[in-house]
Amino acid sequence: MTEKTNDRLEREYTIPLRARWSIVPTYKRANKAIKTIKEFLVKHMKIRDRDLNKIKVDKFLNEAIWSRGIKHPPSKIKVKAIKEGDIVRVEAAELHDKLKFKKLREEKIKVKGESTKKKPKAEEVPADKNKDGVEDKKEESEKKEAVVEAGQAFEKEEAKKAKHETKTQSPKEQKNMKVTYNKSSQGH
Repeated sequence: MTEKTNDRLEREYTIPLRARWSIVPTYKRANKAIKTIKEFLVKHMKIRDRDLNKIKVDKFLNEAIWSRGIKHPPSKIKVKAIKEGDIVRVEAAELHDKLKFKKLREEKIKVKGESTKKKPKAEEVPADKNKDGVEDKKEESEKKEAVVEAGQAFEKEEAKKAKHETKTQSPKEQKNMKVTYNKSSQGH
């Protein structure tokens, strides 16, 4: 039940919740259940100052408490508490099937994400084309600058063309222009 290794304490508890959450109104019961878990662990894991902020509740434990709604939290729950230094992390020891699969799915996604992060991108190493022992970094930087300059020149030309081109109008717009022109000319 108790495992202690190098400033790490690990314990499993079955925490009775019903006695505490039955006192409060129904719309506060799940909140009270979470607070009861924290109070229980502060007492049993010997946290100084009885500071509830030093207890970190796992996301899946929180979901297990809230799974039946705010009005009907479970009457007791089995948790695994791990104390590292002053901080105590709490996770559910037993999850129902839906949360087990959700946890597995998220762990799989996390592992997949880490594996893609671990692969460093192979930076392009400039080749020594003339084999004189000096890498051709200057040539590559000059090529990049030339590409950027060509892109800017192309954009300027396109802007000039767009500026000097007449805007074409659809036949419908031309008809509307004629109608408004005729009406304005008839008034004078």
